[in-house]
Amino acid sequence: MMLCEAIIDAMVDIRSDFPLSFVQNQLSFLVEKAKDYVGSENNSDLKIKKLIELFYHKWGFGGASGTYNVSDVLWLDKVLKTRQGTAISLSIILIHIASELKLTLIPIIFPTQLILRVGWVDNYDWLIDPFNGEKINISILEAWLKGNISANAKLHENDLDEATTISVIYKMLTTLKIALMEEKKMELALNVNKLLLLINPNDPYEIRDRGLIYAQLDCEHVAINDLTYFIEHCPEDLVSEMIKFQINIIKQKKVTIH
Repeated sequence: MMLCEAIIDAMVDIRSDFPLSFVQNQLSFLVEKAKDYVGSENNSDLKIKKLIELFYHKWGFGGASGTYNVSDVLWLDKVLKTRQGTAISLSIILIHIASELKLTLIPIIFPTQLILRVGWVDNYDWLIDPFNGEKINISILEAWLKGNISANAKLHENDLDEATTISVIYKMLTTLKIALMEEKKMELALNVNKLLLLINPNDPYEIRDRGLIYAQLDCEHVAINDLTYFIEHCPEDLVSEMIKFQINIIKQKKVTIH
């Protein structure tokens, strides 16, 4: 399954009100407009330049500004409405349109954010920042590492490895789950967590998050099992002491049966 289709299927599973027809129609509309705008070009380099111009400058897609819920710049239906997204949600839409034009954009899960590489360029001379469509180079990536990770951070070759479809899906869903948990939308966060556990059933961090979500939903008996599982499998993790404290709080509460 193509990346965009897989993400749409996941969002349909997560949200009962996800407007599937709207998203499919919007994507088809954008693809047709892109074909009209780019189609006259035969050179792939010129095609991708025109697509980026169309996507970011004429259509106005880009990074969000002001105050907003992070989940609103991840849900594809909302990104298509507002044209404001994150690096990963914008990339998913742009990759889809490019693929319909027979152009390959390769996702790279860089340590600071997702970036794109033009598929027919063998080296790293054509990397794209999905927030604005601008070209980036190795010097910019090194500056991002030093500014966001640490002053001593080094760029490694595997930092620029092509991301698999499943790894991009996992990254997208993980980011969405964290956003929903912070926004206290626990039922939706639990739906995302269930999908993540289908991908990696024994991940103690996902099981921990399921426990934290269940605790917020007053399902204490289930929460304790998941949080205990995390402590048993990750005893050296710095979060374990906090999780133990959480378990003690839950045990002191009256168990609510659902």
